[in-house]
Amino acid sequence: MLPLSNDTLLRLVRRRGTPAFEPPRAIGIDDWAWKRNHRYGTLICDLERRRTISLLPDREPATAQAWLATQPQIEVVTRDRGGAYALAAARALPDAMQVADRWHLMENASQAFLAATRSSMRQIREALGAATIDPTLLTAAEKLQYEGYLRREDVNAAVMELSKAGAPIKEIVRRTGHSRGLVRRVLRGQRSEVFMPRESSLERHLPWLDAQWTAGKHNSAALWRELRGLGFRGSRRVVTEWAIRRRRADEANLERLKRTPSARTVARLMTTARDDLSRAQTVTVAAIEAAAPALVEAREIVEAFHAMIRKKKTAALDSWLERAGGSLVASFARGLARDRAAVYAAIDTAWSNAQAEGQITKLKLVKRQMYGRGKLDLLQARMTAS
Repeated sequence: MLPLSNDTLLRLVRRRGTPAFEPPRAIGIDDWAWKRNHRYGTLICDLERRRTISLLPDREPATAQAWLATQPQIEVVTRDRGGAYALAAARALPDAMQVADRWHLMENASQAFLAATRSSMRQIREALGAATIDPTLLTAAEKLQYEGYLRREDVNAAVMELSKAGAPIKEIVRRTGHSRGLVRRVLRGQRSEVFMPRESSLERHLPWLDAQWTAGKHNSAALWRELRGLGFRGSRRVVTEWAIRRRRADEANLERLKRTPSARTVARLMTTARDDLSRAQTVTVAAIEAAAPALVEAREIVEAFHAMIRKKKTAALDSWLERAGGSLVASFARGLARDRAAVYAAIDTAWSNAQAEGQITKLKLVKRQMYGRGKLDLLQARMTAS
């Protein structure tokens, strides 16, 4: 019942400051967002005592290195696969064991396979018989996407022509005026999607819709109402656009409008167990595998990497790196080779960065409780006091 203002409470918390912590032996380090995509800080936690011990105002290597240099007793540093914290730990604690986070390793491997799928979309489109698009069969929204695809193809052709002539990326950027990132995506084959690479909410209901259409049920509103009863949560417009495409395809005397699935959908189908695929999906995957053997090899390499981490087979790492170096996931393999010691430790030891990730989740909660207005000293006081 004491009269107390909000400002007084905040002053008391700040006056208390950051309590002293016992020198840690193993730490986890990761970044957190002051403002996403604009400004980041760094969180350091004690892995053995499971608590945050310090917050840093940014994620620059020099800042992390300065803090780590004050803790020479540290033996283990777990981190993500970004190079900033690896560089800071190597300079400040050259004898400490660095451990890459296993979740990030597996996620990066999956993203590498997705990138390989995107670079193979031309072959996939030809294999599925959708290399040629008939604009008269497209809806209004799809026509806008198709026009954008044609403009991208003009840019892609210009970039590829310069590349075949031997021009380096820097020279291509200077001549075309496009960004380095865009030029890299073109050379990697990552800008060949005709439609937006987004999985449709109708994807799992397409076999049912095809069966109903074949049975003569062509009323899109009625189909939508029945789909709602089967668990579909999309709008009526989605079903109406599908019906329009199907009707135009029938008028053109085609069995169906052949539209290549997005790269993300193809990657999901190729990594799903065959017993969990429908008959149509199995046929699609078989056609893709026959047309893109390099993509099949990439899938096998990524699956072997996942199995190596799960089963802790450190002996297989070197042979895996050698095999992956000549595949569609070679870029991912080169990154692992540069960080080999940390990757080996991630497979061989029980240390992980999960505790740091959990502490960052707690930090996000604390920030939101203060409406994102707490400064570093107040955030640190609240995070380290408990």
